[in-house]
Amino acid sequence: MGIVELYPALYTHCYDDNFLCTQPISFVDDILEIVNRDKLQALTDHLNSADPSNSIKFTDEREEDNKTACFYVLITRRGDGTVKLLVYRKSSHTDQYLSFHSHHPLHHKLGVIRTLMDRCRNIVSEEEDRKLEEQHIMNALERCGYLRWTFMKVKKQMNNNKEKTKRREKHERSKGLVVIPYVKGISEPLERIYRKHNISTAMRPHMTLRKILVHPKDKREKKEQSSVVHVYSIPCIDCGLYRRDRKADWGEEEGTSG
Repeated sequence: MGIVELYPALYTHCYDDNFLCTQPISFVDDILEIVNRDKLQALTDHLNSADPSNSIKFTDEREEDNKTACFYVLITRRGDGTVKLLVYRKSSHTDQYLSFHSHHPLHHKLGVIRTLMDRCRNIVSEEEDRKLEEQHIMNALERCGYLRWTFMKVKKQMNNNKEKTKRREKHERSKGLVVIPYVKGISEPLERIYRKHNISTAMRPHMTLRKILVHPKDKREKKEQSSVVHVYSIPCIDCGLYRRDRKADWGEEEGTSG
């Protein structure tokens, strides 16, 4: 649930008092909104004063050089008031993706290319910027070992509507899904056998660095856990209280509002 849904009366009040130039757009815990410059700090202070328990604190990111970032989108405002959209990357972004030489099935690696190309086509608003973004993707992936033919293969698949229809029809008539560990030279023939019987397959690495190295916490026995672990409690202007609890004994999650 987003903040706008938790505090509908609060945001209606902000809108009526001309804090906002537009109705806010909320996704998860981020809010994109156009605010009068001289009222931005007043709006932030007003939102932070709404929760007496101080469970939620708002911060604001202001436009710099006519640019504002929201998730993967960089919004650039022109002098005439129009905007263009680009792909946003943090300054700490390294352009490191799944290595082409790693022990993964080929369609996983082609999926990396397809995902980045899809993001480019769906976000970037102008053709010239789209070409620059595609070139950036190709340069980054080539440093990860990807070969030119992989880009051509993915572009051909993305532009071929018949191929998309074929994959959708294949998925609809599939009898089920089988998840198998990936072992090069063995999993591919097994996938083809399943395909003959209209059974879809998904492959996963059977051993990863995370499984080998990452053990952040020791697993606690259920008898050592409290019966209910309180996650958070947020007072609501309209209804009084919104709570969400986790019952640790049974591994269940319970959400209540009232």
